[in-house]
This record gives sequence, structure tokens and C-alpha cells, in this order.
Amino acid sequence: MNAEDDAPPERADLAAWLAVAAGTLGAFMAMLDISVVNSALPVIQGEIGATQSEGTWIGTAYLVAEIVVIPLTSWLERMIGLRRFLVAASLIFIAFSMLCGLAPDLQTMIIGRLGQGLAGGTLVPTALTIVARRLPMRQQAVGMAVFACAVLLGPIVGPLLGGWLTENLSWRYAFFMNLPICAALLVLLFVGLPREKGDANELRQADWGGIFGMALGLGGLTVMLEEGHREQWFDSGMIRSLAVTMVVGFGLISWGQLRARRPVIRLALLRNRSLSAVIGLMLVAGALMFCSMFAVPQFLAAVAQYNAIQSGGVIAMAGVTAILVSLVYPLAVAKIDIRLLVGGAFLVQTAAALVATRLTAASDGSTLTLSMVLLGGGLTLAALPLQQVALSSVAPEDAGEASSLYVVARNLGASIGLAAVASFQDQRLDFHHWQINAALAANDPEIQRSMADSAMNYGGGMDGMAAAYRTMDSQVALDALVMSFNDVFLALAAATLLVLPLVLFLRPIDPARSGGGAH
Repeated sequence: MNAEDDAPPERADLAAWLAVAAGTLGAFMAMLDISVVNSALPVIQGEIGATQSEGTWIGTAYLVAEIVVIPLTSWLERMIGLRRFLVAASLIFIAFSMLCGLAPDLQTMIIGRLGQGLAGGTLVPTALTIVARRLPMRQQAVGMAVFACAVLLGPIVGPLLGGWLTENLSWRYAFFMNLPICAALLVLLFVGLPREKGDANELRQADWGGIFGMALGLGGLTVMLEEGHREQWFDSGMIRSLAVTMVVGFGLISWGQLRARRPVIRLALLRNRSLSAVIGLMLVAGALMFCSMFAVPQFLAAVAQYNAIQSGGVIAMAGVTAILVSLVYPLAVAKIDIRLLVGGAFLVQTAAALVATRLTAASDGSTLTLSMVLLGGGLTLAALPLQQVALSSVAPEDAGEASSLYVVARNLGASIGLAAVASFQDQRLDFHHWQINAALAANDPEIQRSMADSAMNYGGGMDGMAAAYRTMDSQVALDALVMSFNDVFLALAAATLLVLPLVLFLRPIDPARSGGGAH
């Protein structure tokens, strides 16, 4: 047999594309369920008897379980076999989805969300592994484009779909809808993926220190980031305990890197400068994506009085752009140097954040439309080539671990970004509130005249003046809130520019991997 016989086929067969479709559908379902409950959260809290602070665990439980299991995905896949592993993950996901949909109380809901996160966290990195293994190099750009659409659309469509289901049916259908999705996923898995044997030696030779370290380190870090702002950070005993847990966990991971025969995830891969640059860029891209998806609905609800469906419609503009851009990506990557493509994408993301710094108290969804369009395009043009660079920077047998590092970077970026934004916005809100108050001189004739007119509108007298003061304070609070949102988007733009030099370390993709639709 000559070398040509050993080469991968020029084009993937139908089974390979069905496998890619399975991976994409699983990734979409996992990403969708991160955010689908966000718009329904107030209703869910009311029906299961949870307070607002308790209700945040409905989202936190999923994220914690997901980020813990992602680095373990490659090890689990080797031990069980890819198809059996994905079938098991899909069945676990749907079982816990049904538990969430039927949950009568908060405890049941949290258990369900933990189970969803543990299963769902394996579906995103394995989708990347399927693209790397099942598609020939010349068609991987197309597979990446399909995958990226699913990953980007999930968090964008989630709030809109969750809001619609809550308004028209019940929040429980946000979980029940996973049943038909999982049924389709199982069919695609059985048709598209060949049966593979697992390796029982992986269990006997497992890096148990690293496994427990991942659970303690990443779990502790994620919960600390999620709850730190509400708990006043290290003023809280819980946060201090989580910090100790995190340090112990990362210590176990480090021990595993040095002592284990095969660490559960090989951080030595990060010695590759190209892969390290991908991880750094994805930390910021993940933060920008999730922080924007958080800040925009918050602004529209608080300032423009939008409901969940209206806010979702604004965010959906990013999803529409993402789809359109992903269609032309295979052609673009074949013509443009990867460093120019990623660098341009990050500049577009910077522009998206800067456009959103022009908000006023009179702004509505139309003010943010251009920002969302730019964000969707910039994120897509960044995520697609970075996925390819991550996989092409390592040997094929390390593709699973590289994809896990990529997904962990995105999720960690989201957690770090959301925690930083919550603290930063509170600080800027207080700052602007006092700055505006300081600028309102009580003896200013214009202010006195305005207050007198406002008091008269409320009937005059002491009651009228008190109402006028309340009105003015409400306006000051609103203006301070708007200014704090502008500061958040400005900080996101600065962070995006700060990591831009990392694109210089990206290794160009082999031309054979960028052929995409051009061949």
C-alpha cells in the first residue's frame, strides 16, 4: 500500500457529515441550556419557592458542573469509546432535563442542573474532536463553521426561546424541549459514528489526583467567581473556604502533571505558543460574549423597559450575523492569513463594544443593533479560526485535550468576566451617582426653579417638594446606571485591544486545512 492509499479522502462521506451534525446538535443543546432559563428565572423562583439569591444557583450549578467535567472529557472518551460515551452523555442529559422540568423545589432543580452540566459539558469538546477526526483536512473549515454557528447561537437564542416558552406555555418546556433534540441526537450518533472499543487501562492508570483536583480547583474557582460579588468577596467565610479549596485543587492538578503517567489533561500542551495564544484570546472572547449577553438585556430591561422577548430580539441580531459570516468563513480562511483574520475579528469586537458606549437614558434596542451585528460577526470570525488553530497546533491524538482547553478557556473567561463586570459596574454606579449629586448645587437658580416647577406638578406644599426630590433622585440614579453600562462596554473594548498582540503568536494553518468550500 502506497502513501496515497494512506492519505485521508478528499471529501467526507455521508456518515462523517452525520457525525458532525450529531456533534453540532449536542453542542447547541448544551450551550442553549446554559442561558435558556435566564429570562424565566423570576418565574421559576416563584414557583419552586426560591429567593432571588437562591435562584442564582440554578445557573451556577450548571456552569460549575460543566467546567469541572470539560477537562475530563478526553480521558472519559478514551476509556469508554467515543460513541458509547456520547450516547451515555445524551441519555444522562435528557434524564436530568426531565428532572428539572418536573422539579417541585429548589433542591431538586439544583440536582437536575448539576446533572445537566456534567453531561452537557462533554458535548462541546467532543463536537470539536469529531470534526478533527471525521473530516478530511480540506473540509475541516466547513465543519468548524457549522460547529461555531451552534456554539454562538445557543447563548443568543436561549433567552429569547426561554422567554417565549415562559410567556406562552410554561418555563418547564424550556427543559422538556430537550427530549426531541436528544432523540434526534441519538439517531445521528448511531448512524454517523462507528462503534469503538474503550480502553479499560485508562481507569486503572487514571490520574486520580488530577481528576479530584479538577473538581476542587475549577469547581471552587467557578463558584467563587459566581458568588464572590454577592458575598462581598473575602469578607465572607464561604469565599475564603472556596479559595482554599481552589488552591488545594490546583495543587493536586500540578502534582498530577509531574507524577502521573498520563495526566488527565496535559497542561504541557500549553508550551506550544500558538495554542497558548489561542487560550489567551479565547479567555477574552468568552468574557466579551457572555458579558455582552448579560449587559444588553439588563440595560434594555432597566432603562428601556423591554421584556424578555423584546430583549431577545435585539440579541438575536448577533445570531443572524454569526450565521451569515460563518457561511463565508471557509472561503475567507483560504484567502486570508489567519493572523490577519483573527486580528481583524478582534478589532471588530472592539468596535462593537465601543459602539455600545454611546448609551443614554433615551436609548432603546435600536441603539444597540449595530453593536450586536458587529459582535456577532467579530465573535464568529475569531472563534472559527481559533478553533482550527487549536486543533492544528497539536498532534491528532491530542486534539481532544486541545479542544477541552479551548472550551475551558471560553467558559473561564465568561466566569471571570461576569464576576469582574458585576463588581466594576457597582463601583462605577456609586461613583457616577455621587459625581452627579455633587454637580447639582442646591443654591443653583436653575435647579431651584426646576424643583419648584416639579413640586407644583405634584400639588405643591411639603408633599409636592418631597415628590420632586424623589423624581430628581430617580433621574440621577437612572443617569448613573446608564453611565455605568457605558463604562462596562468601554472596559470590554479595552480588554479586547489588550490581548490583540497575541495574534502574532498564532501559527498559520496548513493550506490543506483551510480549503473548506473552495475545493
